[in-house]
Amino acid sequence: MKLSSHWIALAAFAVTSIPAGVVQTHAAQPYVIYLSNNFVGNDWRQQMERVAKVAADKDPLKGKVELHIENAEGTVEAQINSLNNIIREKPAAILIDASSADGLNPTIKKACDAGIVVVSFDQTVTADCAYKMHSDFDVMANNQAEWVATMLGGKGKILMDDGLAGTPISQQFVKNFSDIFKKYPGIEIVGHFNSNYAPGPEQQGVAALLAAHPQVDAILSQGYGTGAMKALQDADRPLVPIVAAAFNGTGVACVQTKGAKCWLGSNPPSLSAEAIKLAVDVLNGTKPADTTVLFNSPGLTTDMVDVKYAPNSSAVKLELGKTVFPDLSPGLSLPISPSWVSISAKEASGT
Repeated sequence: MKLSSHWIALAAFAVTSIPAGVVQTHAAQPYVIYLSNNFVGNDWRQQMERVAKVAADKDPLKGKVELHIENAEGTVEAQINSLNNIIREKPAAILIDASSADGLNPTIKKACDAGIVVVSFDQTVTADCAYKMHSDFDVMANNQAEWVATMLGGKGKILMDDGLAGTPISQQFVKNFSDIFKKYPGIEIVGHFNSNYAPGPEQQGVAALLAAHPQVDAILSQGYGTGAMKALQDADRPLVPIVAAAFNGTGVACVQTKGAKCWLGSNPPSLSAEAIKLAVDVLNGTKPADTTVLFNSPGLTTDMVDVKYAPNSSAVKLELGKTVFPDLSPGLSLPISPSWVSISAKEASGT
């Protein structure tokens, strides 16, 4: 069984309680919790860490958590070494934004065997003993690809972002995009690029492909989308439908740029706060009904067309001042805060 919830109620998920009388084996609060992050080179990861710190210092987590954040150097080996050092500290829980779905599993099992609660989030792992908390990327990718197919009338040439090499979510998006387009024989994937979830590499990758392909009818980015827009403009090419992540600046650009057509998928950085809350709940003797907890956030789009969206999912209109905000940092991911804690845009942006 997998759990799902709306992005405006991210904290609401079914739980089952450990029977009364069960002895808790972990140290008393505050619980020492480590967050292991494998990559910090974009706004999402930085916001994720800021939100985790802010949430840990506010009710209902205030006084319950002593949070430590460790950033590895972007490789599986570096994160394994970091995790081994963390395990030696014997924390109550470890939260992991993973460099590999499988490569960390032996190390994670070592943590579980030591009685440490492990919660993987965002880029999750496959270790049986770990909790997995992430957005429902299958649904998001399905909806983005179906929106593109609808916008193109089932025919056209597209460029596809392979994301960040080796990461589980990137591979998942590529697979789901490709599977959807198999249903549309008139749609051809003519080029791949790696955005690395950053606008610069995205722009460079799209620019190189535009030089090689005189016809491009849509671009699927796993990152900002604004790099793809800039590449089109610099090449004096017409804007085409673009899917990307729900960054505030991307949404503003989609609304304010003449001819832009966008569909943005939401993977909120506040998953880090949700992971802390889940770890505390488990340490307190309350755990989710399943080790996988999924969030299904509605997309944001310029064009509310009739699309074959996945069941129980939807899209909302991109509107200035309502769903995107010109006065907030362009790098902010939406939504900013979970429903159970009040995190301001200033706190999330670090300004």
